[in-house]
Amino acid sequence: MKVGVLGASGYAGVELLRLCAAHPDFDVAVATAGGGAGQRVAEHTPSLSGAYPDLEFSPAGIDGLDGLDLVFSALPHGQSQQFIADLDGRIGTFVDLAADFRLTTAGAYATWYGDEHQEPSYLDRFVYGLPELTRAELAGAPLIAAAGCYPTAATIALAPLVSAGLVERDRIVVDAASGISGAGRGTSEHLQFGQVDENFTAYGLLNHRHTAEIEQNLGVSALFTPHLAPMVRGILATCYARPASATTLPSTDDALAVLHDAYDAETFIVVTADVPSTKATAGSNCAHVTVRVDPRTGWVLALCAIDNLVKGAAGQAIQCANLSLGLKESTGLPIAGMWP
Repeated sequence: MKVGVLGASGYAGVELLRLCAAHPDFDVAVATAGGGAGQRVAEHTPSLSGAYPDLEFSPAGIDGLDGLDLVFSALPHGQSQQFIADLDGRIGTFVDLAADFRLTTAGAYATWYGDEHQEPSYLDRFVYGLPELTRAELAGAPLIAAAGCYPTAATIALAPLVSAGLVERDRIVVDAASGISGAGRGTSEHLQFGQVDENFTAYGLLNHRHTAEIEQNLGVSALFTPHLAPMVRGILATCYARPASATTLPSTDDALAVLHDAYDAETFIVVTADVPSTKATAGSNCAHVTVRVDPRTGWVLALCAIDNLVKGAAGQAIQCANLSLGLKESTGLPIAGMWP
């Protein structure tokens, strides 16, 4: 299948190229880059030299995509709205890694992203791309909005507990830390080595835009606080919820059983009694999840670790594309992490 990657020079775009190189059914024919047109991919990203010795970046835009079986967009938020109407019908499947079509209403998008949505008629045409949540809808879907990185981790940690009625749907708190690759490849003072190294900071207090996606996925009210950690890859989401019953507190074993029931058949989710770590998921499309119930305070604590560039971005996008195209869901995706 002929594949295009828009925004192929960014971190998520490079990860898409890396994973597509290992996919037996994908052949990357077009890789666009705004400032790198004409440059060889191997020159820009030497780690891809063996896979793409001759592929050159194409100019930004949608010219040259006609007839492709699959196109991934790793462009910044807001850009896919500008061309989706023109691209629609000219390619097979389109998978957007940005937030343009994740939220279900134009009003929610305007509230959380600060701009009016340019193509609101497409919002109900896109399928939300979190396979463990929307697998049935993804089969054959031509337009997919891949889930965000933080919402993926929080949703995987909490969804079974919410669905089982084990926890309340309000007073949910999500604290999550991400590596700096989640901020993209652009230069910024707060992402420089001297600023990030040996530092751990919160940001987006009270109004981070991923809050809306977390609440939409789970049907809850949540307080979400993201943090920037001094590492390259990974997200660890630590989620707090109150038990649904004020008189009967579930045990940790009860809560773990709910996760096992939900996820033991899932290829890319590992339910563990141990504490998940970002290092264990690095390079893989797996999420590691656990839960604890604290009888002393009455809180339910759920944790999920993922690689933000794989399960949180490129890997999840390919997982969604596999489902859309009728391929085995796990095709081309790494299940084992890198260690050390």
